[in-house]
Amino acid sequence: MSNKIIAKSAGIISIATLCSRILGFIRDIIIARLFGVYTYAQAFVIAFRIPNLLRDLVGEGAVNSALVPVFSEYSLKKDKLEFWELANVVLNLSLVVLSTLTILGIIFAPFIVKAIAPGFISDPEKLATTIKLTRIIFPYILLVSLAAYSMGILNALRHFSVPAFAPCLLNISLIICVLVFGEGIAGLASGVLLGGLLQLAVQIPVLYRKGFRPKLFKKLAPLEIGLEQRGLAKFLTGFKHPAAKTIGRLMVPRLLSSSIYQLNNFVDSIFGSFNWIIGEGGVAVLYFSYRLIQFPLGIFSNALSQAILPALSIQALEETHAKLKHTLSWGLRTNFLVMLPAGAGLMALSFPIIATLFGGRKFDAYSVQATSSALFFYSIGLFAYGGTKIIQSGFFALKDTRTPAKIAGLALAFNVIFNFLLMYPLKIAGLALATSISGIATFLILLSILKKRLGDFGSEPIFGPFLRIFLASLAMGLVTFFVSQKIFLGATTLDKLFNLSFSIMLGIISYVIFCFVFKVEEIKELWKWARERYV
Repeated sequence: MSNKIIAKSAGIISIATLCSRILGFIRDIIIARLFGVYTYAQAFVIAFRIPNLLRDLVGEGAVNSALVPVFSEYSLKKDKLEFWELANVVLNLSLVVLSTLTILGIIFAPFIVKAIAPGFISDPEKLATTIKLTRIIFPYILLVSLAAYSMGILNALRHFSVPAFAPCLLNISLIICVLVFGEGIAGLASGVLLGGLLQLAVQIPVLYRKGFRPKLFKKLAPLEIGLEQRGLAKFLTGFKHPAAKTIGRLMVPRLLSSSIYQLNNFVDSIFGSFNWIIGEGGVAVLYFSYRLIQFPLGIFSNALSQAILPALSIQALEETHAKLKHTLSWGLRTNFLVMLPAGAGLMALSFPIIATLFGGRKFDAYSVQATSSALFFYSIGLFAYGGTKIIQSGFFALKDTRTPAKIAGLALAFNVIFNFLLMYPLKIAGLALATSISGIATFLILLSILKKRLGDFGSEPIFGPFLRIFLASLAMGLVTFFVSQKIFLGATTLDKLFNLSFSIMLGIISYVIFCFVFKVEEIKELWKWARERYV
């Protein structure tokens, strides 16, 4: 798959993600203004974070690390019958594992909530609300993980559009339900469950057209085997397929890696729940600020890493890794071209962005100040978050999920240490800064390891562009900050929105100019491509 085809696929995913992020912004604005950063907002953040962890572990995490590489290889080397046979085996396994996790999550919700939000124990009302909401929305893990499974199959078959647009339905569902039910947990709970169901349902017709016919538990051994061996683990040995062990071998380290990554978020939630140390509404502040960080990550870096993985998986099968190294170098440089200026822009406009998008009603002055502070420090590591996704795709294509898991464990230790060191002097901002430091360290370590494994795949073509793009982004950030301080004077929402839009547009224009000043070749290539295509 050429870089142009990858870019086209990434473009489809980016457009879909942009729609989802815009709808997500609308969703978060509604939730923020209805609930502020107080009890219901904090309960929703914690309750929704738990199924999101399991979604990443057995859903999207498994898709990126295990399903896509194996399914991509099967689609290339095997016939359709064998491909769909494997798909059914994976479906059977997923249903058993996900159903078990859902039931256990509902039963043990009180213990889970107390473990990840110990600060809530001192507030019985907040604790009870969070536990109730957690139990109601836990089946979301089953629905969204099956949707992620469907996405993995379709991506391996080079179909990206429908799976990419599916997350939009969750945001639409939440927006409608929250507006209908108003304050309280009814709208939040029903919106999440309906959204998960819609994400799965919209992909089923496409799978059917591609040739998928579900055969539930066809690969299970006779029931008496499960009864004799008395255990879920042995019962699951009834699933037999040549590629099942490969998927399992790839998935287990990825589960550890994903769990460690999510534990970083949980560590932040644990620290953020202690309101008497870092300030009121810590978990909600971190949620709203990091949602803005996920905007450029989702639109660009996630889309690029998702689109690049099938190509890397095929290139990794070749004896020489020349094409693999070239694609990785291109992916990293492309990531820097977007993520470095995005981080600089979010830092420069952190206060106007939060005040304009979320400020109003229950999202008061304190909420704006705390959230903008967290956004500023989260933005420092934005380029590293995106770069890590590209590097991880390289490891996954090489069918190595152990190394990212080990480095993720090290990053978790970094995060805990820096949370302790920074939370007292910087409050909520210290937790965000600790995440950025941990993210940058993770990226640099993974890059160093992959470079040693593959040989030099372009240290100069990576470091040189990084430095030039960094200087252009820094200059753009200074210009944007200065302009925003001079014009951000409006009192009404329309005034703020106009001033913010003007600052962003000026930032984009100045960034392009500074890219030419600092001789950023990547922007010249983009400009040449745009002229050939549209002029």
